[in-house]
Formats: sequence, structure tokens, C-alpha cells
Amino acid sequence: MQKRKLGKSNLEVSALGLGCMGLSYGYGPATETQQAIGLIRTAFECGVTFFDTAEAYGPYRNEELLGEALSPFRSEVVIATKFGFDFDAEGGQSGMNSRPDHIRAVADAALKRLKTDVIDLFYQHRVDPNVPIEDVAGTVKDLIAEGKVKHFGLSEAGAQTIRRAHAVQPVAALQSEYSLWWREPEKEIIPTLEELGIGFVPFSPLGKGFLTGAISETTSFDSKDFRNIVPRFSPEARKANQALVDLLGRIAAGKQATSAQVALAWLLAQKPWIVPIPGTTKLHRLEENLGGAAIVLTPEDLRDIEEALSAITISGDRYPAHLQARVGK
Repeated sequence: MQKRKLGKSNLEVSALGLGCMGLSYGYGPATETQQAIGLIRTAFECGVTFFDTAEAYGPYRNEELLGEALSPFRSEVVIATKFGFDFDAEGGQSGMNSRPDHIRAVADAALKRLKTDVIDLFYQHRVDPNVPIEDVAGTVKDLIAEGKVKHFGLSEAGAQTIRRAHAVQPVAALQSEYSLWWREPEKEIIPTLEELGIGFVPFSPLGKGFLTGAISETTSFDSKDFRNIVPRFSPEARKANQALVDLLGRIAAGKQATSAQVALAWLLAQKPWIVPIPGTTKLHRLEENLGGAAIVLTPEDLRDIEEALSAITISGDRYPAHLQARVGK
């Protein structure tokens, strides 16, 4: 697989990473441990060198899983993890916490869970309104100086926060949602990243599964599946958004590819410093997704997609209101 550099940071990773959240959290029951380890190691064998996790995924279980799965080839991969939440006794998020002492404690705990002596990319998971971003960036800067962290990242941050953080400690990457059905970052975020030389790591590049074509208005999700509370996944919204999936299917047929592969190829074609991190629990989906890195969309293809998309209105908010309130700060 081809490599890409995340902005001016010189952090080089595979063109597609692996988002590991769904193996432990968010989409129903956790994947059996050995099966999950097998999938992560298969991804590495297929050329993936960029793996994304967070203390919040479980919590903690996902970091432990990656630590075990990646330990045989730790020096050959880049691990990204995140800080920024408190958790209650049941493991639920009980509020944001990016106080400097908490960031330090999370870093030390994550190093143990990941079985490593350095975190390659340490993201603030969500902007904490109670802690100045300069204090957050300064704390990570200190952790970098101490050799515990290599690079600093932000997730779902707004343009002004990115600028303020970057002035204290260069931000290597921003991780936010971006895909054919969530293009909000094109307005302000992507131009800001380009100006500052920051890489972009889109999560949910397949629209939380919707862009694969495997989900219809009649699909039912596990009771623990996050998508049950997402307005964009209401049956009515899924029915309305089917036009986008149909469009992808037509383009994919012409490329002898799948809808998922075209959706990933479209992201890769936007900027050379964009590295999507699709997640999956299934080996055949992993192999399909990685095939997206080999699909080349011509300028004509991209114009055709743009023209067709302009006639489609996406229905439904991407988050319920209480979660939307955490982003873009």
C-alpha cells in the first residue's frame, strides 16, 4: 500500500488506516479477542501501518487489544490514541476532562495498555470548554519533550481552536468526520489545515456503514449500536438518503469496484494529506476497504460525482443534539 505524510509533520502512514473502535465499542457486542487480534494483524500484513484507538473505546479495552495485537511489530506501525474524558464506575463517559494532570495520567495509563514506551499520535478526543486549548497543547508539548508522545492531534475541533493549539505545539493531524455524506469540513476546516500544513484523518469515511450499500431503511441494529440514536439513521432518513448509495453503486459498477471502494477513493483524491480510517469487524470488509486505495478516480470521474451529488439532498443530522454540541468548538 502507498504511504502518505500527515501534513508537514513528517508522520508517514499507510494511505488507509484502520479505525479500531468498532472491535470493542459502539456497534454492538465486542468482537471476540482472538478474532479481533487476527483482523488487526491481517490489516498489518496487507500494508496498514496506522491504527486508531482511544481510552474511551470500552473504555480501555480497545487500547489493551491493540497493545496485544501490535506488539510483535510495534516498531513498524503508528498508533494513535486519545484523551479527554472521565468515566464512571460502569465505564460510561461522565464528562470531559482535559486538565493537564489528567492528560498526563491518561498518557501513562495508555502507554501500559498499549505495551509501548511512546504514543505516536495523541489526540484530544473532544475540545474541553473548561480548559484553555493552550494548556492542552502545552501539556502535550511537555509529553513530547519527555519522549512519551511523538505527535499532537485534535479531533472534531473548530478552525480557531486548531489555530490556537497549533501556535503552542504544531498539530500533526485533525481527526473529524468527513465523507461523501458529510462534507462540512470543506467549508472552513480543510482550507485551515492546508494553510497550516496539518494532516486530515477522516473517521466514518463510509458513513458509519451506510455508503457501503449494506444498510437499507429496513435494517435493524443491535440494541447497543450507536446508530440507533443517530437522526441520519432513522428509517425515514435512510430511505431519503438511498439516492446517494444508488449513485455510488452506479459509479462503482463502471469501475468494477464496490461502493465502499469508490467512497474511499473519493476521499483519497481530495488531498494528498488525507488518510481515512475505515473500521470493520469482518475480514472480507477489511480486504474490500483496502482495495479502495488502488482505485483511481480521474478528474472526469470526480466532476461526474460532484455534479451528481449536487442534485442530492442528504437527510438527517449526523449526531443527536447533545453530541453535536461537543464538536466544532
